Amino acid sequence: MAESPHLTDDILQQVRVLLEGVRAELNALAKGDATTLHHARRYLMKRLEFDERGTPADRNKLKLTLMAKQQGKCSSCGEPLPPRDSELDRKNPVLGYTEENCTLIHHQCHRKAQAAKNYA
Repeated sequence: MAESPHLTDDILQQVRVLLEGVRAELNALAKGDATTLHHARRYLMKRLEFDERGTPADRNKLKLTLMAKQQGKCSSCGEPLPPRDSELDRKNPVLGYTEENCTLIHHQCHRKAQAAKNYA
């Protein structure tokens, strides 16, 4: 069985090679400066996270859109959502944070949904 349930051993090995190349490029870029290396890693990490999740501003805009579309109600229990502290639940995590792939739900409803999907 592969080390990753989502990647074959072959793909995982290719990702490791890619990661080592990125590390080497970052080290070359930093030229031994720990501060530059730290900030370059952080910058790269955040940009990859934004590729996966979108920016916080994008997610906030999506929450407002879904709040209006769902008429202020939790898509799970149907109870009113608080103006803040509601959460985006992705139907399919791979498809990202889009209007078609997300619903807005309470924190507790999100925890239950995650547990039902074996994510929690």
